[in-house]
Amino acid sequence: MDTVGLIDAGGANLGSVRYALERIGVQVQLVRGPEELAAVPRVILPGVGAAAEGMARLHAQGLVEPLRQLDKPLLGICLGMQLLYEHCEEGDVDALGVLPGTVRRLRPATGIRVPHMGWNKLLALRESPLLDNIPAGASAYFVHSYAAPLSSHTVAVAHHGGLFTAIVQRDHFCGAQFHPERSAAAGEQLLRNFLAMDFS
Repeated sequence: MDTVGLIDAGGANLGSVRYALERIGVQVQLVRGPEELAAVPRVILPGVGAAAEGMARLHAQGLVEPLRQLDKPLLGICLGMQLLYEHCEEGDVDALGVLPGTVRRLRPATGIRVPHMGWNKLLALRESPLLDNIPAGASAYFVHSYAAPLSSHTVAVAHHGGLFTAIVQRDHFCGAQFHPERSAAAGEQLLRNFLAMDFS
């Protein structure tokens, strides 16, 4: 059975992500410090809540520098993906900085509510193993008020008052703005794809 380290960054989705992984036959090891991080072959950083609180918890656990220097596959989910970027507008906080750019608040407009909650289509911009066996135009479930900009590392986008990065990959650092654990078949496939990817 595959093992993945699940970072306990205080997110409310920790239990649901763990259940989604166990449902597809993955053994989950909770990570709350550098020693546990070093002991697992792959890492998932889930998160729900505020960026400043998430970074404060990672600092308190001694995980910020080990994550910045990580040489193994990592998947950030929702806030966990946002924390991979250089800076988060929410709380005006410096994040992990393994991806370039600033995460900014979504702009409300006529018919565009913030937070963005609900199902939205994914539009692929480039090839990535993260998208294997996910049909074109598949939908995923989002709950967020902030979003990452488009860059050369953007794999797929979604649209809510404008385009934002929905899936990102830079080498072994990956992220999903949506919640795979709540995104039915497409979300399960994304988790399977991350677990199967060869980053050597």
